[in-house]
Amino acid sequence: MFYRLIYCFGNATAKQGILMDGTLTQNDISHVIEADRAHIWHHLVQHKPFETNEPRIIVEGKGMRVWDQNGKEHIDGVSGGVWTVNVGYGRESIANAVRDQLLKLNYFAGAAGSVPGALFAEKLIEKMPGLSRVYYCNSGSEANEKAFKMVRQIAHKKYDGKKYKDLYRDRDYHGTTIAALSAGGQDERNAQYGPFTPGFVRVPHCLEYRAQWDLSGEEYGKRAADAIEEVILAEGPDTVGGLCLEPVTAGGGVITPPEGYWDRVQEICQKYDILLHIDEVVCGLGRTGTWFGYQNYGIKPDMVTMAKGVASGYAAIACLVTTEEVFDSFKDNPDDKMNYFRDISTFGGCTAGPTAAIENMRIIEDENLLENTVKMGARMMDNLDNLAEKHPVVGDVRGSGLFCGAELVKDRKTKEPEDEKLVQAVVGDCAAQGVLIGATIRSLPGLNNTLCFSPALIATPDDIDQITDAVDKSLTKIFGR
Repeated sequence: MFYRLIYCFGNATAKQGILMDGTLTQNDISHVIEADRAHIWHHLVQHKPFETNEPRIIVEGKGMRVWDQNGKEHIDGVSGGVWTVNVGYGRESIANAVRDQLLKLNYFAGAAGSVPGALFAEKLIEKMPGLSRVYYCNSGSEANEKAFKMVRQIAHKKYDGKKYKDLYRDRDYHGTTIAALSAGGQDERNAQYGPFTPGFVRVPHCLEYRAQWDLSGEEYGKRAADAIEEVILAEGPDTVGGLCLEPVTAGGGVITPPEGYWDRVQEICQKYDILLHIDEVVCGLGRTGTWFGYQNYGIKPDMVTMAKGVASGYAAIACLVTTEEVFDSFKDNPDDKMNYFRDISTFGGCTAGPTAAIENMRIIEDENLLENTVKMGARMMDNLDNLAEKHPVVGDVRGSGLFCGAELVKDRKTKEPEDEKLVQAVVGDCAAQGVLIGATIRSLPGLNNTLCFSPALIATPDDIDQITDAVDKSLTKIFGR
């Protein structure tokens, strides 16, 4: 049954009465709230407050806006809370395409193919020159796990098992499974979940605002990349098989790498025969104004993982995309019964995901959403820069496309991070104004101080201004400066 609230927008309260079309009445909503309180284990949330307060329940979405159980309208500045709903809510064409496909064939294991699986793979590869093979799975965590497994199997096939280590970057995040957390550079997110999988080695972050070397600009970028080479040499180049990086660090503070960084990273990977694995779970499918974030930097990855925006949350889908060279290494000796990628993802065989992804891609193309993302991203960055001029608490503004962040500090000279509770107070006050934004939380000890913005790619100038106007009001209210 499809549940929705009928809203009286004048007073933002639910209409009373019993309707026969599945519409929720106020009594129904009360039951939902109690059922949620009694049974739902929400993500990333402390539940003690729900003993006396209602959990937030999002009931309906349309375009850039969502409505909660009280009928309150919010403009969604975080695309479903975690950078997912790229084309906005209420896309009937995606829902209809998925419904039609489910009636034809809802599922078959990935050992066989499907019509939407083949067609989306073809369309996806057209957007990714140099890559050729698509492995379907169901989440970003799982896609990254598959890549880590491939690195290790290749190590056994070609390097006597020695070249199995994966390098990952401080502040980056690659998922929530134990192996993905082992490759996670966010110490608070990892805390209490160890011991972790061996073979994952951290390299320094590349955030110039929190500089680790007395350099700037391109020289800083090159030095941050050189730090990766130093780790490779310390570990032994013959033991390092992969390097996994986000093109723009997401939950670790919205970090755009400096000039010079990516060129040097590519050079290092080629020098030491290391597979370059780019995690596009957040940036993929238009978030930065290109199809994929790495395409802003001219690099040539061996593996690319993606999820979230691939189908904008209309169906669960993730992909690991590789070069033909990586693919060929798993079929070079068909007489060896172990010489293929012996892995499966149960829900990688669902047809809803690639069906939704095909329509999602069509919408991005037909509505020129990449171009819109560039324009609206520039507007948001300009607005955030204006906030920085007005509010001393804004220490740094950074971003790419509609993927932006503003780091809050107590003092611009010392760059002492602002108190996490006050950062969260900004998020809460914006929500009270009807604007949903995000902030880094449970990521970095003492550095959960960056406001995060990732509105849908359909955002208009008015949407962008409404989001940043709310932040302006919140900063004034909470910091008075």
